[in-house]
Amino acid sequence: MKGWEAGGPKLPVVSYPRGLHERQIIALHKLMKHCDRSHPIGNYIYLTAASYATAAKMLDSVETPAFTELSGVLYGRPTDAINPGGLTHLDAADHFIEMTGEFMAASAVPPTLYKLSAEEVATVLFEQLEPFFHRHKIRIDVDPSLASRATAGAQRIRIREGTPFSMMDMAQLVNHEGFVHMLTSLNGRNQPNLPSMGLGAPRTTGTQEGLATFAELITSAIDLNRLRRIALRTRAVQMGLEGADFLQVFRYFLEAGQDERESFQSTARIFRGGDPRGRIVFTKDIVYVQGLISVHTFLRKAVQLNKFHYAEHLLAGRFTLGDIIALESFVESGFIVPPLYEPPWLKNRSCLAAYLCYSVFANKIHLGMVTLEDFSRLAGY
Repeated sequence: MKGWEAGGPKLPVVSYPRGLHERQIIALHKLMKHCDRSHPIGNYIYLTAASYATAAKMLDSVETPAFTELSGVLYGRPTDAINPGGLTHLDAADHFIEMTGEFMAASAVPPTLYKLSAEEVATVLFEQLEPFFHRHKIRIDVDPSLASRATAGAQRIRIREGTPFSMMDMAQLVNHEGFVHMLTSLNGRNQPNLPSMGLGAPRTTGTQEGLATFAELITSAIDLNRLRRIALRTRAVQMGLEGADFLQVFRYFLEAGQDERESFQSTARIFRGGDPRGRIVFTKDIVYVQGLISVHTFLRKAVQLNKFHYAEHLLAGRFTLGDIIALESFVESGFIVPPLYEPPWLKNRSCLAAYLCYSVFANKIHLGMVTLEDFSRLAGY
């Protein structure tokens, strides 16, 4: 950034330790050999261990093509199809980028004001979340080292120091970090038979981020800036995969309307573990668009099939969408217990069900077959 400000930017020079996880990989593979994959719980444990083993191999492959290949195995790629033979997640991201850009260019919405400091956000988050998680002691810390704006564990949320936030950001953090990430981790730890369901296994990341972003959507906490930000990251991942270097991606974020600090942080997220010269990148940032679409579609389909209880099951721990189906009988038998904590948007089941029911029907209306002039004709003009 100093080079950028002085008019002579250069690619970042980074070095990573390698080969640190051989012992863990061996232990995970040993565990996997003991899992009975014909049993749903055995298969769940196998798949969870396998995702950790893949992540460990990925970390030991930093700055090499294998790093991006394994990242794609864990988190996918922008060009993966949403449905077989259908639109891709990159298509969805480009749609969101275009639409949000048009709204902003037309001044259809007022600009977002970023007036809150990280310290102010941490104080308010604690005031809102501490009474909710009344059975556990939680912390909200300000951390200067974060690549993301915020991150959550089971009992601690960290906020990036020096980053300005808006009031809408506050609502997003409460619902995303608090009422999903922290909540599902604590609910998973509360499982009497499988407390490993409180772990943030790499295989659950897509569903976790999708569920957290869906929580923003269902509580009206997501705004154009947030939707645009996660869409831009998906496009930027694709740029990196195609060979764009750190500076080119940084300029892309700048031209898309982000300030210099946020553009740097967004670019760093994509190249962490990779090569600033391009092609070797971390693909995890596609999971926000990908996960939102997957979780929303899953819940709509569940409601259509009269399985609304799947929404509750999703919050009993850190799961994938496939786990909810495979382990349903273990929830029904009590082997997997209901969520210890439920977010406000789930407690209001009637409103959530109404939203999903409407979404199922609205999906049947093909907008390509509708014009605005149709409404004029219906009114007699």
